[in-house]
Amino acid sequence: MGDNQLKRKPILSVGSAWIYAIGIFGIQSVIGFVNSFQSEYYSAMYGNLLGGASSLMVIAAIILGAKVISSLADFFIGSIIDKSKFKSGKMRPWILISLIPFVTITMIMFVKIPFTSRVGAYIYIAFVTVLWNALMSFSDIPSQGMLARLSPDAGERNMAAGLSNLMKAVGLALPGVFSSIVCVLTGAGTMTQKEYYITVGLMCGFAIVLGGMIFVFNREKYENQGENKVSFKELKKELKENKMIIIVFISYILGFARNIAMGIAVQAHTVLLREGLNLSFLGMGTVYGSSISWLFGTTAAVPSTILLILIPTITKKLGEKKAFFIFGLYGFIVSTIAFLLYALGGPPFRTVVAILIYEFFIGFMYATHSYIPLVMTSDIVDYREWQTGKRKEGTQFSILSLSIKLSNALSVAVGIFLCGALGYNSEAYTAAINAGQNMAEVIPNSTQTGIFAIFVLMPGICNFLAFIPMLWYKIDEKTKKVMREELQKRREERLVSPISES
Repeated sequence: MGDNQLKRKPILSVGSAWIYAIGIFGIQSVIGFVNSFQSEYYSAMYGNLLGGASSLMVIAAIILGAKVISSLADFFIGSIIDKSKFKSGKMRPWILISLIPFVTITMIMFVKIPFTSRVGAYIYIAFVTVLWNALMSFSDIPSQGMLARLSPDAGERNMAAGLSNLMKAVGLALPGVFSSIVCVLTGAGTMTQKEYYITVGLMCGFAIVLGGMIFVFNREKYENQGENKVSFKELKKELKENKMIIIVFISYILGFARNIAMGIAVQAHTVLLREGLNLSFLGMGTVYGSSISWLFGTTAAVPSTILLILIPTITKKLGEKKAFFIFGLYGFIVSTIAFLLYALGGPPFRTVVAILIYEFFIGFMYATHSYIPLVMTSDIVDYREWQTGKRKEGTQFSILSLSIKLSNALSVAVGIFLCGALGYNSEAYTAAINAGQNMAEVIPNSTQTGIFAIFVLMPGICNFLAFIPMLWYKIDEKTKKVMREELQKRREERLVSPISES
């Protein structure tokens, strides 16, 4: 009886899983702020110097190029982490080491520098963006990779993945809400240098305090062997042999537009909220622009939060592939219906209230796209250890980080490019709002419909496309059972048992 009780004792407690999830929330809030506000900040602060409305497209190209360049370092960052031999673990020390430089470069990015040269400003933007993305990887890879070392028990890891995915979603959405609150408290109609710096300061504070909790309170459950090599040859070999992680990578890239809505909500909310929202019952009249931009995501947050809690149970019953397919198909159907109603249904279907209703039903599709790849990557760590005898969390999660980084870069760049092509002009719209003009006369239906297609239809299409590579993913429940039993036997034979949690 005593032995059975010991066996049933969890290796990873619920409390420890929550601490890990809260730490992820802190780090992701900074990433969410930069991904959502970087291009908007540079356009607002340097717009005239950089060329007005056309600067948005140039900034989008710079962000995309910088992320591609910095992503080349991700493999080496992951391999360096795998090679590390810190006594406190493989991932934990890097989380602590990376936080200070990461938040420092983030704060620097949002300091306005009085440039007089357009070329100089563009060079600066490119440099800090490359540097930020490299330092972001040093925080993101070990914090995400820590998941695979929290417990050898797949159920406990999936619990931690579910909680961390929930808190990651909150962290990515938080900057938009905080920026609106800061604007209300400071009395600013739109974000100025002051509001940007207050918001980024809050996000960086969350990252330091909450991210540091992972190092202080969480423990790695595997011995740190640190024997892996760092070389182009080893990385090339891993990419050639590890087909499962490549499938996850391709899936993320095909699904890039799932992240586009958040950027559009920040960048082009004036267009989507053209009719404004009547708040006369609050004595505020009809409000437009930044004053109500925080509404985006509020209704979508309810269903996505519910599913983020339930998705571990759903995937356990259906399996990752079937759950991915069901939610991918659902997202495509619902987003298509929402777009058709908006485009063809007339004025009642284009109001702010109508958009919020669309968002509620669309919100259900977002539950799987970050959780399932995270769980799959954790399983791939076990799968490759089963195949090769080497456990490379850093390498596997660096590829996941690379896919997320490129996916985010594509969503930002494509979103901004398409907005520019549709005639979006932030300065003109802001001036019209301040002048009290009728926004329906300033923003034509064609522009508004095009922006809404980017906001709703593209995410739905990409959500379904992301499933296609998963047809070749073969780590099913039967494979997991066999490989974990064999891995456990190997560990017992080597007398390397999981470190108990004290």
